Amino acid sequence: MVTSRKMLLRKRIAMVAHDNKKKELIDWAEANKTVLARHELFATGTTGKLLEDKLDRPVKKLLSGPLGGDQQIGAMIAAGDLDVLVFFWDPMEAQPHDSDVKALLRVAIAWNCVVANDRATADFILTSPFMQTEYTADIPDYSSYLKRRIDR
Repeated sequence: MVTSRKMLLRKRIAMVAHDNKKKELIDWAEANKTVLARHELFATGTTGKLLEDKLDRPVKKLLSGPLGGDQQIGAMIAAGDLDVLVFFWDPMEAQPHDSDVKALLRVAIAWNCVVANDRATADFILTSPFMQTEYTADIPDYSSYLKRRIDR
């Protein structure tokens, strides 16, 4: 059984970036300032402050990623409170909170959240016709997983 969740016209977009990718994310957001103004923005720690300053608009700021911000975003995705995750992560440098990053991406995929990990994918998502309308995303029904028998 598959269930669904509705994304409204005004999408809820979370933006996250590793330190070496913050400038790239901020530059991308500034280049797409007009489109992003139509949506509700969320971000982790420092990234949120940088975005707010550059875009001159409010951004709901969560904790810094390593201090729990990644988990906060993951929880929002699982609760159906976010529609899009733009996470510019640095594949060339080990992160002290790498397990948090993997957990966040796993939750995003489990709940069929739209995810961009680089500028090209973020550009495709932001220019998709689905960003200009309501959209219903299928999400898997995990009831059989939750009801599974655990032998002790």
